[in-house]
Amino acid sequence: MDLVLVQIFNGIQYGFLIFLAASGLTLVFGILGVINLAHGSFYMLGAYLALSLTEATGDVFLACLLGIPLAAVFGWAIERLFIRRLYGRDHLQQVLLTFALILIFNEVQRMLWGNYPHSVPAPTWLSGSIRLTDTLAYPIYRLALTVICAALAAAMFFVIRKTGVGRLIRAGESNREMTELLGFDANRLYGLVFAAGVALAALAGMLAAPVESVYPGIGERILIISFVVVVIGGIGSLEGAFLGALAIGVADALGKVFLPDFAGVLVYALMATVLVVRPAGLFGRTIR
Repeated sequence: MDLVLVQIFNGIQYGFLIFLAASGLTLVFGILGVINLAHGSFYMLGAYLALSLTEATGDVFLACLLGIPLAAVFGWAIERLFIRRLYGRDHLQQVLLTFALILIFNEVQRMLWGNYPHSVPAPTWLSGSIRLTDTLAYPIYRLALTVICAALAAAMFFVIRKTGVGRLIRAGESNREMTELLGFDANRLYGLVFAAGVALAALAGMLAAPVESVYPGIGERILIISFVVVVIGGIGSLEGAFLGALAIGVADALGKVFLPDFAGVLVYALMATVLVVRPAGLFGRTIR
């Protein structure tokens, strides 16, 4: 029973983390209409920023505070230089350009950090475990990670639903031309959305660094999972991405215990099942 409970906690923590990463892809795919294969590279950027900035500051949370604006500025520059040229173009051109960005980012990563895996320490004040029952203890950092990701998810939903920026984002997603006629600069809006998506993916990589090793190609796995989350939830739906990410996290964690030989395909089986029942995903295409 304790093993099952631990895996459920692990699955929820993993689900919140992949939601944080996939939400950026959901926004970019749903609002900008761009298939961004380089999204996993921004997760990798976050992981390596955590590595370097934690060495400099001694605390991964300080690294996050410094890394988030760096990642956002980097995302804004990438949108200005490359992604903006893809708006309205066919998906093949989007795939080719963003795949080229993956190759460039991977080479830059190897030049700066090498080909070896690295570890990032958790903050000393969050090291150790907390006892949940008489026989069950759970790492404090993983619990903190779950709480942080849950708080960020709540903040994200609040911004999208309740603020003027969120209404503008939803308007730009629904009708770019009408948004421009009302006096708003759609290009500036799209740059903001892309920068936010990059920052979210990088933040997920920074927070995950103490849990996982930091290694070349770390973003490729999260890219695949993020696309699965987008497909399950429905293109552009944050609610769908949230539910899909939690379902994937718990299914993956429990599958490693009860169906270890099939754990690697459970996530894709879940995606196939959802697509059979609801081809548009759980919540369709729009941000609700």
